[in-house]
Amino acid sequence: MKSKLNGEEKKITILTCEQFANALKLETIFEGSGEITICTDSVSRPGLPFAGFFEHFAEERVQVIGNVENNFLTCLPEQRKIEVLDRFFSKGIPCLVVARNLEIDDYIIEFAKRYDVPLFRSKRITTYLISQLNEYLFKSLAPTTILHGVMLDILGVGVLITGSAGIGKSETALELISKGHRIVADDSVEIRSLGSSLIAHSPQKIQYFMEVRGIGIINVKSMFGPASVLPEKKIDLVIELVPWEKDTSYDRLGDEKQYTSILNNEVQKLIIPVSPGRNIPVIIETAARKVRLEEFGYSAVEELVNIAFKK
Repeated sequence: MKSKLNGEEKKITILTCEQFANALKLETIFEGSGEITICTDSVSRPGLPFAGFFEHFAEERVQVIGNVENNFLTCLPEQRKIEVLDRFFSKGIPCLVVARNLEIDDYIIEFAKRYDVPLFRSKRITTYLISQLNEYLFKSLAPTTILHGVMLDILGVGVLITGSAGIGKSETALELISKGHRIVADDSVEIRSLGSSLIAHSPQKIQYFMEVRGIGIINVKSMFGPASVLPEKKIDLVIELVPWEKDTSYDRLGDEKQYTSILNNEVQKLIIPVSPGRNIPVIIETAARKVRLEEFGYSAVEELVNIAFKK
């Protein structure tokens, strides 16, 4: 979802209070509406607003109270505290997080409930909490897409296997898992763009589940153990499985790299033809090894050319 903030188009992410609290290990004091609307990864400490200065107040940001803000509120006369908190919560802030496991003022709870603002508490020190919030909000607001395929970690290389339905993606992945490689997602792969990296993970509801034709649904983690799964992985290589066509010319040297664009990021791509008798899992594993060697500057084609010229 997108909206305009200060004249600029911004992405909006709506998180449930449960998602937010679980991701950041927060204690939920009050859920409010049950949802948190996020449109910026910036976080604010409301020292100036508590002092009565609301000009340029960034009400769209998640607000964090630490020792300084808490002690300042304690020193305020009761009526002044009521006025400040009433104005603060009425601005429509996404939520308020109290750091350091501090005792929460009764008036904060009262106004959070009055204006339906989610209220949380963290055991972490304020600076560490803000750092975690920034990272989490940045990821939540990152551009995302969903692709049909299987995501695996093969020898440390993130491999996204794509192809038409029935081509054998899940069966290939199952063979690779049985060899000790790890699965991230099957069928639906959620992809998030973080700078120059593409991070893949599974939708929460189907995480670690896989459909294998003829067997049905299996839970990879339960069947193969915790070491067989991974929550997320950077995409290093996209492999498209296609039916073998007799008259089609396929790459035989591998000296000309192909790329595909996902969320405006270029990722190396290989097209692997599938036919009876071809051991696709071994081919994909070999492709991952090749990518890993190329990261260290090795090229089999260059080595072969050098040998040929020496002769």
